[in-house]
Amino acid sequence: MKLGLQLGYWGAQPPTGTADLVDAAEEAGFDAVFAAESWGSDAFTPLAWWGSRTSRVALGTSVAQLSARTPTSCAMHALTLDHLSGGRAVLGLGVSGPQVVEGWYGQPFPKPLARTREYVDIVRQVLARERPVTSEGPHYPLPADGTGLGKPLKSITHPLRADLPIWLGAEGPKNVALAAEIADGWLAIYYSPRLAPMYDEWLDDGFARPGARRTRENFEVAATCQVVLTDDRPAAIAQLKPTVALYVGGMGAPELNFHAQVYRRMGYDEEVAEIGRLFQSGRKDEAAAVVPDEMVAETMIIGNADHVRGEVKRWEDAGVTMLLVTAPTASRVRELGALLKR
Repeated sequence: MKLGLQLGYWGAQPPTGTADLVDAAEEAGFDAVFAAESWGSDAFTPLAWWGSRTSRVALGTSVAQLSARTPTSCAMHALTLDHLSGGRAVLGLGVSGPQVVEGWYGQPFPKPLARTREYVDIVRQVLARERPVTSEGPHYPLPADGTGLGKPLKSITHPLRADLPIWLGAEGPKNVALAAEIADGWLAIYYSPRLAPMYDEWLDDGFARPGARRTRENFEVAATCQVVLTDDRPAAIAQLKPTVALYVGGMGAPELNFHAQVYRRMGYDEEVAEIGRLFQSGRKDEAAAVVPDEMVAETMIIGNADHVRGEVKRWEDAGVTMLLVTAPTASRVRELGALLKR
């Protein structure tokens, strides 16, 4: 099992101690460091800043939002980071949801699958640098209609790697299948090993499509997972319930919340409905209180060292190739590295 450190995105202020976390990950044998973005900090700058302290770990976005940048701009970010890191960049992409796409970026949300396919194609054209980049659209036409003076261009800078890996953040069956078809990996959130047969069906759908880029044998499944080393499992589970309530009840519109849909597929339909109702009415503490222990334990790994090792093996057997973990301190990073990388 490969191990990645998930830095996430910033809150109201830049986090403190992140450089120490990244240093510890490099020293402890982690395979990658990832950074995210939502509607505040971006995903690329932290990797360039703190990643400059490293020489070995891969540096990935988990995820860079499609609507934040045009495809060619995103490719510029990725190829720049790849050069600066000596070929260690991983471009993780995701569509986000309508509240962010339309409310923050001012872009239309419909047809996310078609937009993703077109976006990735343009990024790959930039990285290949075989010919001037063009796209018939309809989402990202190049050259765009306007003055009529636009011309197809090739990147001035020669990319370091034409095959820079692109992973897709995906939660639903069609998006996961698309990842298996056109990408090099799947960035999974709230993964449940119990549902591995269902995920395999989605992935196999993509692998079986004509022109699929990868097979299961050389495709990465990177799952973000809270791994908590503790002898007091019930207390740790209780502490994580507000986070689950936030994502299920508040990170998305009530009519379309992809995180809520993930838990509905696990069989928590009634619980999701009640969490959403309470959270949307401002009763956040009550929403957290109705989160069942199983909803936390199913998508996170919490317990003593023996329990954690056993669960990580179970996730690996279910098809996960990289576990993306969070850690509050450098000592916890080293502890997880010692436990999971030996």
